[in-house]
Amino acid sequence: MQDKPEQHKLRAERKLRAERKLRVGVIFGGRSGEHEVSLMSARSVMNALDQEKYEVVPLGITRSGRWIRGNVMKALTTGDETAVQPAAILPDRRAETEPAPAAFDLIFPVLHGPYGEDGTVQGLLQLAGLPYVGAGVAGSAVGMDKALFKSVMQAQGIPILPWRLLLASHWRAAREQILTELADQFTYPIFTKPANLGSSVGISKCRDRASLAAGLDEAARYDRRLVVEQGIDGRELEIAVLGNEEPIASVVGEIRPRREFYDYVAKYISDDSELIIPADLPPAVAEEARSLALRAYRAIDCAGLGRVDLLLDKADGRLYLNEINTMPGFTAISMYPKLWEASGLSYPELLDRLIELALERHAAQLELETSVTAVTDIKN
Repeated sequence: MQDKPEQHKLRAERKLRAERKLRVGVIFGGRSGEHEVSLMSARSVMNALDQEKYEVVPLGITRSGRWIRGNVMKALTTGDETAVQPAAILPDRRAETEPAPAAFDLIFPVLHGPYGEDGTVQGLLQLAGLPYVGAGVAGSAVGMDKALFKSVMQAQGIPILPWRLLLASHWRAAREQILTELADQFTYPIFTKPANLGSSVGISKCRDRASLAAGLDEAARYDRRLVVEQGIDGRELEIAVLGNEEPIASVVGEIRPRREFYDYVAKYISDDSELIIPADLPPAVAEEARSLALRAYRAIDCAGLGRVDLLLDKADGRLYLNEINTMPGFTAISMYPKLWEASGLSYPELLDRLIELALERHAAQLELETSVTAVTDIKN
């Protein structure tokens, strides 16, 4: 049987990779409220990538959405764009049997939040035919959208806390009515969140009617869809997941924030939160948490990596799935790499494995048929 052009191209790419360093484009910045977090994560990733194995090419996205290359970190940090040029990641599609010399071997999108972690950039890379680290379009989109994610968890029978979705336009039009409805539906404390954002940006813990109104206003700054969720007195647990078809889970970690909850400041600015790895849990509870994390990961067709956050109710010991981050923070104090380090995988080894998983997933996709080769006559 004659090889498909995609299979021939795949073998040519593998041969080329074996002869030189992998050319890895690291995308960071972006238009979301997590722009600064992306810069911190990307700096850590680029510093840890093995220079003997990889040719690292920084690719920046400005706050306005412009793609740039060159001295990207300086440009995005200081606003000085004198040493950057416009960037393009699309390979030369005229070369169907051999990879274009300037094409990237792989893209590492170190982007957090909308316009990066939500399936938009993943769709672009998919259309470009480029391997990339992390979940695909569907997994990224569902993981990013808290309301869609919770709906999938409910459908899968995975325990979550009571919640409600609001439109920001409805909130602005009927504030008093909605506040009364929420007071009847939930008990304080209540959490308010933008449906599509991460790193605890726009999240508020509300303890009365006034703070609930303020929390909804804050969430509405970042999204047109708002999530309201029941708060509990719970322990915050996190599990790192790694893999494609056969994902594995790290040890369970626990976060004890000194602040009201594990918010943006606690995650990326202050270092006073207590990170306990592994968490002090009965073995059965830790195993249940890991099992729930893997179920959630598979349920949204996640790939490559994901950090799953759970809550353990102090009152009755029940576990609740909170959310999944398909591109978790990669800073020096981020939980994802710390959890894998405690599980026996160093930061550089973790990056190597993520790149391997991206290439494996891309190779599997190239093996799939993309056109119908047999025509069946349809008789009326």
